[in-house]
Amino acid sequence: MPQTRSQSQTTIGFPKKKLPGTLGKAKNSSDTKLELTDVKAIPRSPCEKILPLSPRKRLGDDNLCNTPRLPPCSPPKQGKKENGPPRSHTPKGRRLVFDNQPTVKSPGKREQAKVHQSKTHSSVRKDPGVTTNSEQRCPPEKESACMRLFKQEGTCYQQAKQVLTTAVPDQLPAREKEMDVIRDFLREHICGKKAGSLYLSGAPGTGKTACLNRILQDLKKELKGFKTIMLNCMSLKSAQAVFPAIAQEICQEEVSRPAGKDLMRTLENHMTAEKGPMIVLVLDEMDRLDSKGQDVLYTLFEWPWLSNSRLVLIGIANTLDLTDRILPRLQAREKCKPQLLNFPPYTKNQIATILQDRLNQASTDQVLDSAAVQFCARKISAVSGDVRKALDVCRRAIEIVESDVRSQTLLKPLSECKSPSESLIPKRVGVIHISQVLSEVDGDRMTLNQEGARDSFPLQQKILVCSLLLLTRHLKIKEVTLGKLYEAYSNVCRKQQVAAVDQSECLSLSGLLEARGIFGLKKSKETRFTKVSLKIEGKEIEHALKDKALVGNILATGLP
Repeated sequence: MPQTRSQSQTTIGFPKKKLPGTLGKAKNSSDTKLELTDVKAIPRSPCEKILPLSPRKRLGDDNLCNTPRLPPCSPPKQGKKENGPPRSHTPKGRRLVFDNQPTVKSPGKREQAKVHQSKTHSSVRKDPGVTTNSEQRCPPEKESACMRLFKQEGTCYQQAKQVLTTAVPDQLPAREKEMDVIRDFLREHICGKKAGSLYLSGAPGTGKTACLNRILQDLKKELKGFKTIMLNCMSLKSAQAVFPAIAQEICQEEVSRPAGKDLMRTLENHMTAEKGPMIVLVLDEMDRLDSKGQDVLYTLFEWPWLSNSRLVLIGIANTLDLTDRILPRLQAREKCKPQLLNFPPYTKNQIATILQDRLNQASTDQVLDSAAVQFCARKISAVSGDVRKALDVCRRAIEIVESDVRSQTLLKPLSECKSPSESLIPKRVGVIHISQVLSEVDGDRMTLNQEGARDSFPLQQKILVCSLLLLTRHLKIKEVTLGKLYEAYSNVCRKQQVAAVDQSECLSLSGLLEARGIFGLKKSKETRFTKVSLKIEGKEIEHALKDKALVGNILATGLP
């Protein structure tokens, strides 16, 4: 048997194996000791390596006894620990890196050889002149191109939605003239300690409340010596509840009992006291204070003209002729007549300017196409001129595109991936998205040609809509009471020989039409005094219902 030990290795004598039939414990214990005196030390050069005892524990080029000499440039034999994790079978050119993992360059063979040498020979001195074959002949591998699998960024959409809210902005384009009138009025009366009243009218979404809030916020920084009280009359249970609400704000104490002579006297004394700041009372949705004989509105407009009054009253409502039609007695008393300021609906160019101004505050990159902004402005200005509706439509269109973009997963090289701070727009909001939102919000409320849509809009509701349309055209007013509407509805049903529902059921049908966005209701204590109005154009109703035989006949013949 050939000798397998290296000639340069020291020899150590090992004890013999213990036999089962031992003669004595003392003799066996003496045999188990190592006899170090028999060890023959063979001199070696200082640059030689100290090899492990067993050939199976030798790794790489040191295991010269069991393996033949490896060919040049072949990797050395390594254990699992030195190799590290197993190699992936991904192609050499690209490697997937997920977004939550750090990007690390793949080590080449040269780096692996260095790690192997540092781990295997960490306690052994190496000859500085000796280099391995892998370092001499194997060129370094080219750096692999890493790919990133990531979700699309939506930062630009979030910024655009934030600036398209209906909150009071720092600037209000297209309302400079109206703001100058309000600012001059407040400065004149606050600085001069002069009582007065101002009535702001206009359709919903024309900037009445926003302009006033912006001016009051600016004046609080400039002027001192006035107190602002803002009340939304929509939140009041009744018209008489406005006086306890005002007393609570002025006197800073809760008033539980209803308005009476004592409460009115207390309020008048507080407003006409010699000492105290000017009081700016803002009543939003003032037309909700409609009462029997209009006593509440008359009292409010008369307060600024009391002797030594410190009240500046500002009323806001949608009704244009509230002071002329509802409060005719104010015309007889020139002093009590308030100053009027009307806010016209926004035009197409004004709505486009407002939208573009808001979007410029978000980022330099435009999320909405200019064609989409113009399309939205043209549609909204043709219907109502409500800029709040335009903001809501654009925000909803951005949400649709954002949801579509976030559902996509893209694969790009790391060299092309920009930093998260850079605002990229993967997909812009176009005309098709604005059109989709407008059809969801405005359109198809009266469309009946879809399959299955006929059952969702019953015959009695159609007749009630036609009756209201004919009644408003006949009386040339926008609102009618439920009692008058029921009379017209009953006459139409009698003429067409259709069974009519009772008045309580008529109110339920009106509530269903309000939920569909066709009717607008202003409820009253008595059911028959509930005011009903149309929330969509009459032409749209005619276009949707004229093809139906019965309803088309009702519209053609008119009221009986």
